[in-house]
Amino acid sequence: MERADVYHSDPDILGGTPVFTGTRVPIDTLLVYLRKGKRIDDFRDDFPTVTREQAEALLDLAEQELVAAT
Repeated sequence: MERADVYHSDPDILGGTPVFTGTRVPIDTLLVYLRKGKRIDDFRDDFPTVTREQAEALLDLAEQELVAAT
């Protein structure tokens, strides 16, 4: 999945905060859920406009960025 299919940033949507594409759900919301020990399914129950594929792809993209930075 391409980055643009996963998330984007637009100054007219939440002041440019990165959100999942097609939603107004900030990507950091998923990270907060995971930090608190919740599952992707818990996140999706609360934010059903984000697909499982988008959530998993975001984590994959984050991992790729972290690995590339080392």
